[in-house]
Amino acid sequence: MITLETIQEAHDRIRPFIHRTAVLTNQTINERSGAELFFKCENFQKIGAFKARGGLNAVLQVAQNKEGSAITTHSSGNHAQAVAFAARQVGMPAYIVMPRTAPQVKKDAVLGYGAEVIECKPTLDAREAGVREVMAKTGAVLVHPFDDDRVIAGQATAAKELIEDFGSDQPFDVILAPVGGGGLLSGTALATHYLSPSTRVIAGEPEGAADAILSFKSGHVEKAPYINTIADGLMTSLSERTLAIIRAHVTDILTVSDPEIIAAMRLVWERMKIIIEPSCAVPLAVVLKHKDQFAEQKIGIILTGGNVDLGKLPF
Repeated sequence: MITLETIQEAHDRIRPFIHRTAVLTNQTINERSGAELFFKCENFQKIGAFKARGGLNAVLQVAQNKEGSAITTHSSGNHAQAVAFAARQVGMPAYIVMPRTAPQVKKDAVLGYGAEVIECKPTLDAREAGVREVMAKTGAVLVHPFDDDRVIAGQATAAKELIEDFGSDQPFDVILAPVGGGGLLSGTALATHYLSPSTRVIAGEPEGAADAILSFKSGHVEKAPYINTIADGLMTSLSERTLAIIRAHVTDILTVSDPEIIAAMRLVWERMKIIIEPSCAVPLAVVLKHKDQFAEQKIGIILTGGNVDLGKLPF
């Protein structure tokens, strides 16, 4: 059970290692959306993504509790960087299993933090098999990208900061986050439930990786009908753990197409002058697609990361 105290302790634990990221607004985007948007800029976070929060919270506890002498995980990119960064902070080796299709910029960053990259086929089965092999060979401790209470509690601190900084006097009507494996969405939902209970939490998901919306409706972990999306960070399915939290505390999951994601991404680059990756643009794409649903509301959006391959921009 992740309580408010769990999230507060996670925040205290990771605070020396992370940025309290800026929250930005943009008048042009407000006018286009018809709502008042507050962007929590985790693209400015250590390693360029919110994942630093959960990775640090888990790895710091592994080291403190002397659970093992090395760390492993599987990830398409941002969690890989988070774990590699966190392992370096505590002086532990890290073995990261990454699909060979992961952006080179993310692989290079993992290597830059001193971790070893083990490439695998771009399937969840291959990733999990790779991690099992690493654990058998090295005795490394798995820090799962999302199916881990310590990771979820760390991710929750982004919404905690957003609510403390801009949602205390006048609560947000809605906070939006993208959903892949559900670690960020679970943490966001829990932090919002405890700190701003009148605020609804809504997730954005790519149409080309639409498993969470099916799972949300059925109550069982479902697979996406097909995987084909530019949002490479959101291709993973939920776990039983994240699904349970999401069904308890999330209001809705809305899907958007790749052209809608790219348009939202471009809008942020052009108007806010900041770098975000495709997965990061999904919540804004949801707001722009469903203007009537969000009109004249105060909305928080977690901008999840900015680790985009500049040689392969979609615009």
